[in-house]
Amino acid sequence: MVTLLSPETRLVADHGPLLLDVAEASIRHGLAYGSPLPLELEDYPPDLLEKHATFVTLDRNGEVRGCVGKLQQLRPLVQEVAANAFSAAFLDDRFEPLAPAELEGLAITVSLLTPPEPIAFRSEADLLDQLVPGRDGLIIKAGWARALFLPAVWESLPDPAQFLGQLKRKAGLPVRGLPRGLKAARFFTECVTGNVGPAP
Repeated sequence: MVTLLSPETRLVADHGPLLLDVAEASIRHGLAYGSPLPLELEDYPPDLLEKHATFVTLDRNGEVRGCVGKLQQLRPLVQEVAANAFSAAFLDDRFEPLAPAELEGLAITVSLLTPPEPIAFRSEADLLDQLVPGRDGLIIKAGWARALFLPAVWESLPDPAQFLGQLKRKAGLPVRGLPRGLKAARFFTECVTGNVGPAP
């Protein structure tokens, strides 16, 4: 029996280390020049020139240090990784810009997102019953309010009710109850993680 790999699984299997190298290089370029790493696209495999939704997450000592990404597939994957790595390090408004001394011990995770799959539900309890902790990424939206949690968030919010409640809070929606017109979609991720050494 032949098992077909998802595009995300194939990309991580074939190019995961290269994507990490691009993310690290973009952070180092940001420290030196204040901008993302400029890329010569012809230097990269055709797979990495396809458009793909991606997030880059930075961690230090087990704590998130930055996380930025987009669901919109606007640029080639390798450009998105470079831009998101720079933004996670220097433009995530929850944190101060990354300092050179923080490179040592910094972990980078590049996450490739599958296309969102709408979830049909009749009530909040029904939605909660359909969530698979540890596996599902979740997007919610109601009117102009919108928010997303990557599957990695389950590590700190393992209870589905708490997971959904904090996602509603992130979107600026009431934590209790089901907002009128709320829509939800799940997605999955394939991730590659690596550690960064000290600045040269």
